[in-house]
Amino acid sequence: EPVAQGLAVARVPEPADHPVIRPSINAMAETFRLASERPELGTVPSEIARQAINRFLHVPINPGDLVAKHEMQRELGRRTGTCFQRCVGLDAIGTCHSVTFDIDAKHGTKYHERFLKFLRRAQTANVVIGGAMTDPKGDRSKAPHQQSDPDLFLRVVKRDDKGIYVSGAKMHQTGAVNSHWLIFMPTMRLTEADRAWSVVGAIRVDSPG
Repeated sequence: EPVAQGLAVARVPEPADHPVIRPSINAMAETFRLASERPELGTVPSEIARQAINRFLHVPINPGDLVAKHEMQRELGRRTGTCFQRCVGLDAIGTCHSVTFDIDAKHGTKYHERFLKFLRRAQTANVVIGGAMTDPKGDRSKAPHQQSDPDLFLRVVKRDDKGIYVSGAKMHQTGAVNSHWLIFMPTMRLTEADRAWSVVGAIRVDSPG
């Protein structure tokens, strides 16, 4: 049986029936129910997927989109009285869309093209994207490259023609158990010495390791 810090850890046989996990599942379900019951709040036409999509997968393109996003979150807060677990992922989508566009314009890379391909897939499948930001950090007086354990911050450990491979940890991620994908991003300002830790990407929650 797995052991963590000297304590036995039992696998939850059915997460949906667990009294601690079930409320978060119910809250997540409201993000889908709202899209059906109030499509003017919970859905939006996407120029990327060329279909109506859940607003939690939408890149805001005008002030009206931001107002609708706010009203959607208010309504979900009224319905659930708790975190509905998709806000960080939503903000990460908008940020990645903007930043990858700027990087490509400056350096001639293809990050934006790849991001749009990922987002189109996510919008079409109507998946849940969470955001993973908080690193364990270790000694908080030290930068990532100064830590005794380099995996206290998520980092790139290998690159090949398929892409990048990462190692490390993220923690305190509300909704990870209910997400299909996580967009991971740095948790603090980094310097050139921390280049390996300066990484943003998306990973399936059920990925091995």
